[in-house]
Amino acid sequence: MQPKARRAVLAFAFITVTLDMLAISLIAPVFVPLVQRFLDGDVARTATIVGLLGTSFALMQFLWSPFFGVLSDRFGRKPILVISGLAVALDYCIMALAPNVTWLFIGRTLSGIASANATAASAYVADVSPPEKRAAAFGLLGAAFGLGFVIGPAFGGLLGAIGPRVPFWAAAALSLGNALFGLLVVPESLAREHRSPFTFRRANPLGSFRLLRANRTLLNLGALSFGSALAGVVMPSTWVLYVTYRYGWGASAIGLSLAGVGVSSVIAQAIVVRPFVRHFGERIALLAGLAFGTIGLVLCGAAATGPLFFVGLPFLSLWGLAGAAAQSLMTRAVTPAQQGELQGTINSIRGVAALIGPILFTSTFAFGIAGSRNVPGAAWFAGAVLLLLALAATPSVKDLGGEKTTHAVETVA
Repeated sequence: MQPKARRAVLAFAFITVTLDMLAISLIAPVFVPLVQRFLDGDVARTATIVGLLGTSFALMQFLWSPFFGVLSDRFGRKPILVISGLAVALDYCIMALAPNVTWLFIGRTLSGIASANATAASAYVADVSPPEKRAAAFGLLGAAFGLGFVIGPAFGGLLGAIGPRVPFWAAAALSLGNALFGLLVVPESLAREHRSPFTFRRANPLGSFRLLRANRTLLNLGALSFGSALAGVVMPSTWVLYVTYRYGWGASAIGLSLAGVGVSSVIAQAIVVRPFVRHFGERIALLAGLAFGTIGLVLCGAAATGPLFFVGLPFLSLWGLAGAAAQSLMTRAVTPAQQGELQGTINSIRGVAALIGPILFTSTFAFGIAGSRNVPGAAWFAGAVLLLLALAATPSVKDLGGEKTTHAVETVA
């Protein structure tokens, strides 16, 4: 692929993920108030419904990510991303017009299905990036996730001041614009000779895990990725609960802390990953990222004051080194015709973590502050333990085939 076309593909993948996350976070400031309005101000019922909506979204991601991945291995990345982009736009229109909670639930469920297109976006990146540059490219995708979450709520709040439905229409417009950009500008990245037949055995989330079982290195990296993803759920699950309980922070301080970790994560993913991997290799980046994450979780969980809590945030942002390096290493272990299936499996792993993480960490937080225990950071310490277990699953230098710049591992049959 020519450099100009490659840049267009990478830009499309980056914009797709950014807009997916932006659209999701854009509606955040108005979503809960809208549900509460439908329920006549009943806060308890609102909390229950919002929790169910979140679970539904995560479940759809888990179920549909492998499907989109295998579908992109069969028909190419471009049509999957374009069609799913159009579906996301339609979905936000449905939610903008929703007359009650039922329609909002339908829209949120469809959004979880269509937003599984991150699988095809990751496969797009793997197709056009040389193996030695994939970690940096996946780092940019990680930055896209962070960027969408950082700027989305701010714009959503401004648009929500105009009207509670306006952010939904804005999210629909952004998704439609990106789908048209992909349709008219971006070339296909998967050559026809590298495409593979579609089978439901590969496309369902349980069947997709066979790819990991076929290769010990992939299995180790998959277990590692699950541990890291599960540990990461501690932040969205308990952040507000923790800082409110321990430091008595209000909305402005909470927003500042979330923006701080978001901005620092974007910087780390976009700027730090590439030179770090170039100088030290992907395995060291993987180990360093997990170590930084462990340190950050321990510091935040042990912080007795707000300023000390902020000390841990830079370490948490460098945790992103691990995700980009692990994903890059996993792409080396499969053929071009299996990249979509692999990315679907990776997203399913993250989906499982998103499903079980909230109840795990909120329960751990509640246990830590119950009675006379007085361990408000218990959930953060539990996340650190998970990262230590992930470190133990890191493949050896021999398994990865090199010391500094790793080479391709055994191809899955």
